Amino acid sequence: MKFDVFTQMEYVVRSPGTLILNIHALRTPHQTVLNEEFTVEPYLKVEELISAQGENRLMRFEVADPCTIKVTYKALVDNNYQVTDYTQQQETLVAQLDVTVLPYLNPSRYCQSDKLYRLAHNLFGHINNPFEQVVTLTDWIHNNVQYLSGYSNAQTSAFDTVTEQIGVCRDFAHLGIALCRALTIPARYFTGYAYHLKPADFHACFEAYLGGNWVLFDATKLVPLNGLVKIATGRDAADTAIANIFGDVTFTTMQVSCELAEGEGFNPIYYQASDYKGLSYL
Repeated sequence: MKFDVFTQMEYVVRSPGTLILNIHALRTPHQTVLNEEFTVEPYLKVEELISAQGENRLMRFEVADPCTIKVTYKALVDNNYQVTDYTQQQETLVAQLDVTVLPYLNPSRYCQSDKLYRLAHNLFGHINNPFEQVVTLTDWIHNNVQYLSGYSNAQTSAFDTVTEQIGVCRDFAHLGIALCRALTIPARYFTGYAYHLKPADFHACFEAYLGGNWVLFDATKLVPLNGLVKIATGRDAADTAIANIFGDVTFTTMQVSCELAEGEGFNPIYYQASDYKGLSYL
């Protein structure tokens, strides 16, 4: 399924500084970037950095003089997914997990799974099927945490969200990740472009590691699961920030869009309570 993605951002630079942007569609075995264009106005030399795990495509550039910077990215992305039946899914023992998955069991800056162990087990510990556990906790977040745009800030953690019961997509994702890890299910943060998201913006959700696959979940239920274009994954939002800014640089405006490419059809996929079929982008 092909999507046209676009973002444009402006920054006011008052002194020499460096920007590291994370807005490029990720290249994976199941996500092909057919073509893309990245421009910085006025022109600046840009360096592409690939993380050691290949989970981010970072663009780094320096600004020497005060000015206004306009950054534009657009791409045509062919995104393929697979749907797997997890009806008979059994818990995967930690001893059987690949070493690359193990970090996603640990508490992280925004996902204090160690503080939510008792809550997770009291609410979901009685469920034997791991896929059902994650679907159930995702529904619980959706039903018990109010989505309110602009409510939280860069310091809000999963523990804050479960206490205040309000937040935005990143907070819903962090809480889902923390509850999964408390249940000994590896989970990681997912950020991307989202089709049908209103108003258009970058979107955050999470992936849980089940049966050897990273399976996508979205507690906000704001977009269809097969309408996402992956930008990055990481332990939490600290690993996947859209922008890291060093110096006296101020963000001013942003536009984001994700649309079906011409000629593409679309049948939205959402999880149902009784459905054991999970979607993976891999």
